[in-house]
Amino acid sequence: MKRFLIKADKVVEKVGDWAMVVSGILVLLIGLLTSYGVGKRYIFHNPDPYSYEMSIIFLVACILLSLPGIQWQRRNLRVDWILTHFSPRWQGIIGDVFATLLGMVFVGIIIWKSWGIFRYSISVGQSSQSAWQEPLWPMQLLVPICMAWLWITLLSQLIHAIVHAVKGTIREDTRVQFDDAVMNLEITSAVKMEHAFVNPEDMSVQPVQSEDKTS
Repeated sequence: MKRFLIKADKVVEKVGDWAMVVSGILVLLIGLLTSYGVGKRYIFHNPDPYSYEMSIIFLVACILLSLPGIQWQRRNLRVDWILTHFSPRWQGIIGDVFATLLGMVFVGIIIWKSWGIFRYSISVGQSSQSAWQEPLWPMQLLVPICMAWLWITLLSQLIHAIVHAVKGTIREDTRVQFDDAVMNLEITSAVKMEHAFVNPEDMSVQPVQSEDKTS
């Protein structure tokens, strides 16, 4: 069972990481499309209706693809002011077990409703009302797929949270803490600057003068 969970965690992590890479590429494409659309509109006075549509599609895909990876790295926003008043064990039970269960219920409802919307869209051939009139079912299909992977990610984290709660251990936060990283970077920069401005004459070794003990 433990070996299976380790392999499952690796798969969840790899898929989430690759999805975030694709999401980052889409962000770059959004910037290029926006620049192209603005330049064509205000420089060449020939608006392009498709660049805006593609930017919106890529933006939605970017958000959906990044959700599982963000949840796996626990980079989502959370209000933990109330949790700080509990013991570390109860923080794990409430923050990792109970909150994850609520997240799974919420994501499960999204999967259920979005799958119905996708089936209806593909059955009637629903398309957008823009000049392009692109079909809507590909983006609507992406919602239940990404939400399903987010649900699997939450399930994996819930299993680990239950194991920690039963054993009475505390989950180790393996994320890079930005405050500590910035502080270490500032200390390293200060040390380098201090060495850079040291006067070479101050570092020269002064000869040791022996005391004259002769009377």
